[in-house]
Amino acid sequence: MVQLLLKWLLNSGMDPSPAGIIANITAIFLVLLICLAAFFITIKVFLRIISYYIHRNRIKWDDIILDRKVFHYLAHFVPAVIIYLSAPDFPDYASIIERVAIVYMTVFGFITIHALLNAAEDIYNTFNVSKFRPIRSIIQALKIFFWIIGGILIIAVIINRSPLLLLSGIGVMSAVILLIFRDSLLGLVAGIQIATNDMVRLGDWIEMPKYGADGDVVDISLNTVKVKNFDNTITTVPTYALISESFKNWRNMLESGGRRIKRSIFIDSSSIRFCTDDMLEKFKKFQYLTAYIENKEHVLAEHNLKHGIDDKQSVNSRRLTNIGTFRAYLHFYLQNHPEINTTMVRMARQLPITEHGIPIEIYAFTKDTTWETYEAVQADIFDHIMAIVPEFDLRIYQSPTGYDLRHMGL
Repeated sequence: MVQLLLKWLLNSGMDPSPAGIIANITAIFLVLLICLAAFFITIKVFLRIISYYIHRNRIKWDDIILDRKVFHYLAHFVPAVIIYLSAPDFPDYASIIERVAIVYMTVFGFITIHALLNAAEDIYNTFNVSKFRPIRSIIQALKIFFWIIGGILIIAVIINRSPLLLLSGIGVMSAVILLIFRDSLLGLVAGIQIATNDMVRLGDWIEMPKYGADGDVVDISLNTVKVKNFDNTITTVPTYALISESFKNWRNMLESGGRRIKRSIFIDSSSIRFCTDDMLEKFKKFQYLTAYIENKEHVLAEHNLKHGIDDKQSVNSRRLTNIGTFRAYLHFYLQNHPEINTTMVRMARQLPITEHGIPIEIYAFTKDTTWETYEAVQADIFDHIMAIVPEFDLRIYQSPTGYDLRHMGL
């Protein structure tokens, strides 16, 4: 092109020196004009045609690739190729022009790869398996790898040396590289182990007291795991900490369909006694205890009669106690509670006596695992228990308060 312009200018009677300058400037202008026109046609014509057919078909993954602007980045190769092919027309600067064009194509080549990796992650996230096997950390590791390769290629083109020469130098710098990318490498290994062993998924409720994390996992990346706590704060935990340290994952509880209630109420040991006839008659009026007391009275009477024991002697005979009857009431109460999961363990058990009294523990699982419902059901159960305790002539243990001391005259 330059030679044709130069020849035409010389034939027009122009001096060789200015003719050469004008020919070069005109050739540069024409090349740039052709590049802009080609880029404009690619974007406005070919890309619109591609977009039209992509939006009209039923395939979803190509829409994601289009949204990630993969084709837009590929369009940059058109002017770069034109510039590269025009380099021989400028003999004095051909090497520089070719290298600039190659660098330009390399940069947008890796930008395209970057966009493709983002699109691959988006496509993967459309499948249900992404909830159990997130690949974001792997995608981020691949991005780092490709950009390192891209950086080596760009430097090799600029200094006009073989990339293998630079790669050989990396061996010497391996210790420095390992130090720089220590967290990324640890995060990559941790991400693979987390995905393989299904340790954490997006949306899991985890607890890590060391980092102050207690909430839902909202993001798993190469270097960090973001946890949205229940007070709406965000805690960032190193990814490798999930495999090097202990944490609690509540996922299985949520999937099991039951959330555990495990709480005790302490009974004052001085209020425990054998049930009198009047007490038993009173307890028989309780809906959950009628059949139980009648059956126990029959069993105990047979036992005492068989062994010739006078049932009037409380020491010798087997008799019901108020705390045992209270525990039986709690058992039937849990059996009939509409919010307790009937497929899981339900019991009221007595724990070893302590300096605070005798613990009666409620062990059951709610049907609804959501936090609000769980707390409401648990509170309702213990509200009822604390209100019903005096009906069994029992007392809840409580350390003396100012109210108690005033009534004692102290």
